[in-house]
Amino acid sequence: MNRLDSLLEKGGVLRTDGAHAFDQEFGSAVAKSTAGEHPATVFGPVHYERNYAYPLIVWLHGAGQNERQLVKIMPLISLRNYVAVAPRGTRRVDGTSAARQAFTWQQHGGEFDAAQQRVFELIEEARRQYNVNRRRVFLAGCDVGGTAALRMALAHPDRFAGVLSLGGSFPTGRAPLARLVEARRLPIFMAYGRDDAAFTDAAVEAQLKLFHAAGLQATLRQYPGNSLPGPQMLSNVDRWIMDVVTGEAARAC
Repeated sequence: MNRLDSLLEKGGVLRTDGAHAFDQEFGSAVAKSTAGEHPATVFGPVHYERNYAYPLIVWLHGAGQNERQLVKIMPLISLRNYVAVAPRGTRRVDGTSAARQAFTWQQHGGEFDAAQQRVFELIEEARRQYNVNRRRVFLAGCDVGGTAALRMALAHPDRFAGVLSLGGSFPTGRAPLARLVEARRLPIFMAYGRDDAAFTDAAVEAQLKLFHAAGLQATLRQYPGNSLPGPQMLSNVDRWIMDVVTGEAARAC
């Protein structure tokens, strides 16, 4: 059992019945799994207000996980502030069985293009089921899913209000900054663990230099331990997204 599973079990947050619904104390928040050719999970917030246009989080799970990771992370982000969706990764992890349902994301080629298309389809699916603000769609993910989220958002900066990568490195290859002028208007949140070998002092320094040279609106935060998204990191995800949402509202006034 990983740390997220343990925290949820201790807190009594998640019921494990077939409906994948949250504990009654959280009201009507619910996560629904969809089957078929492209499995996904759709999350509806507690005390859903149909007349309010919610921000949408599109979550790309980590390597060795699947779309159900969304069920684990939303209680630690917010049960009431967002609609959220999560597609399944494009490739099964090598050596795993069909029963385990462990997947990851390819960063190049047809599989990545298919993943992007699935993300756009899920955004429309969320809009059919819930009142979603099309100008407040946030793409987020952890480890390889975070890198994929960065690559997708930088390729389509006009379609997202912000992008978040938790423990996922900045993408390389395939010209991730090809749309640099538009990307400069895209808020970016990157978080990593102090003990994560992928984020050495030299790597972080190089990352900061890139952000400065490119003129990106990037926030880079370090947390204790490894890069597994824990309560503090996920709470800050909520705070950062709400800051972006509030800033958008202020500019519109």
